Amino acid sequence: MSKILYLTANPKTVERSVSLGVGEAFLKAYRTANPEDEITVIDLYNTDIPEIDSDLLYVIENLKKGISLDELNGQTKNKLQRYDQFTDQFVQADKYIFVTPMWNLGLPSRVKEYIDTVCVAGKTFKYTPKGPQGLLTNKKCLHIQASGGFHSNDPMNHADSYLKDIMKFMGVENYRSLVIEGHGAIPDRTETIIKEAYTQIPAFVEWFV
Repeated sequence: MSKILYLTANPKTVERSVSLGVGEAFLKAYRTANPEDEITVIDLYNTDIPEIDSDLLYVIENLKKGISLDELNGQTKNKLQRYDQFTDQFVQADKYIFVTPMWNLGLPSRVKEYIDTVCVAGKTFKYTPKGPQGLLTNKKCLHIQASGGFHSNDPMNHADSYLKDIMKFMGVENYRSLVIEGHGAIPDRTETIIKEAYTQIPAFVEWFV
């Protein structure tokens, strides 16, 4: 049995979002093929992600110096515990599915907030004399992304390319993307482009097993 994190970052409903629609179809097909797997769904737009602010950084730095958790006030302690819970949950997962739109050449800010919470030295990567080394080996990541324009070969694409790079940074090199693009640029082909994405789902499910 595998543990899977299914992470969405879109304030729209499934009916109004191309990426969420394809993501739901993928999840349904995957569950049918792998009913024993444990899937945790995280809607990043309806999840309280702890912001890495001056208070949290101060606490993390002082914990390394030996400060006790009992010395923290309730609000700060709760924030630190949520920060650790997100990181530990990410470490314990075997596979990751990110479902996002492409916004302004990048990912929604909620994805970056989440990545900042789980990309932690000593847990998901470590520093070595030869440079950073990812600790999340033998895992898989699928990115389902929709963009109205065409950006797959655009050097200014900082969405899928960023996610691929940061996952590799943490050790997840088995990464693939199901990209739906151009449905906004060519309105008369919108339906065809979206349908073509759905036809790719079986192949991605087979790879993701």
